[in-house]
Amino acid sequence: MNNTIFDDVFRTMIEKMPYLAVPLINEVFHTSYPEDVKITQLRNEHQQEDGEIITDSCLLIGRKMYHIECQSTDDMTMVIRMIEYDFAIGIEHAEKQGRRYRIEFPKSCVLFLRSSENTPDYLEADVVFPDGNTYLYSIPAIKMADYTKDSIFEKNLLMLLPFYIMRYEKKGHDFNNNPELFQMLLNEYEDIRVNLEKELTETGKSELYTDLAKLIVKVADYIFRKEEDVRKGIGDIMGGKVLELESERLKAEGRTEGEAIGQARGETRLGSLITRLLQDQRTEEIPIVSTNAKRREQLYKEYNL
Repeated sequence: MNNTIFDDVFRTMIEKMPYLAVPLINEVFHTSYPEDVKITQLRNEHQQEDGEIITDSCLLIGRKMYHIECQSTDDMTMVIRMIEYDFAIGIEHAEKQGRRYRIEFPKSCVLFLRSSENTPDYLEADVVFPDGNTYLYSIPAIKMADYTKDSIFEKNLLMLLPFYIMRYEKKGHDFNNNPELFQMLLNEYEDIRVNLEKELTETGKSELYTDLAKLIVKVADYIFRKEEDVRKGIGDIMGGKVLELESERLKAEGRTEGEAIGQARGETRLGSLITRLLQDQRTEEIPIVSTNAKRREQLYKEYNL
């Protein structure tokens, strides 16, 4: 499966902020793990004879394995891929019991970022074993469209916030031609910013706020890559607070306010450039812009950053 910006954002959260997956697991599998439960990240790369398959996430909580895939389209073959992924995970963690093996599938689900009225609540397949018995493979489908910003905060599903903008991806033209509608979008993201800040900075998690805000802006920049005003509006709301928090952190490290803000803005600008390069599939330029200031400035001008 081709890697997308959505896969990158989802995997970034799983790898750097795995505790964000706990409320999602509780929501989907009706568990009640505390936020600080111990999570072990299992390998996402599984070797097979015909090559390697890479899953989006595989987490171990206690003795239970959880596998969550992030899917940007309603792909009817997804259930087949999930069986393949789950079988690979089960084989890798098979337990030998005398001359027999116990192969346990993980608890799995798919997060559909885009869905339709035909997207089922469960992905299902009938699996016929050699003895003739048929077993139903059934896993839940989570649909972003089912969650409002209020329900996301009520259930602490902060992992869904970067993808919330996708419910508006077909309204870019409307936002450009309807100032009232555009202001409603900005007001909604101001609510998200305020709630997220309250949720995290008051509990000493300002770094998590910064990381999540950057991912929110990254997805919004991609979704509205042709709508400069929309990108700028959301970026100013979410990115402004990031700059403030970054400047406070850098000042605490002994830098002046000007140096701190300059550093934060430089990181944000570079992040925007890298996002644009990814969108244009110019990945070979990314290592260059990270070290070559001259080339970086040329690309800033090219992308009007």
